[in-house]
Amino acid sequence: MGVTKEEIQSALNSKFNPSHLDVVDTSGGCGASFTVEIVSEQFEGKRLLERHRMINAALAEEMKQIHALSITKAVTPDQWKKQQESQ
Repeated sequence: MGVTKEEIQSALNSKFNPSHLDVVDTSGGCGASFTVEIVSEQFEGKRLLERHRMINAALAEEMKQIHALSITKAVTPDQWKKQQESQ
């Protein structure tokens, strides 16, 4: 069996202590494809590519079983607040 949504959430929570985290299993339940939306202070001063690399590194073990990981948002709390206000 593949990776569970809860395993992804646990790994990201322990690494980034996010103020917002949304993990969605887009594989239909087989655990091979996920989307991630994450807000963390650890992204402060990092470019988007660096943030994505940090997430991929945090999920190194899980990535061995995941076919696709789509990081829809990887933002700082300030960026998240501005995005929420503009909606």
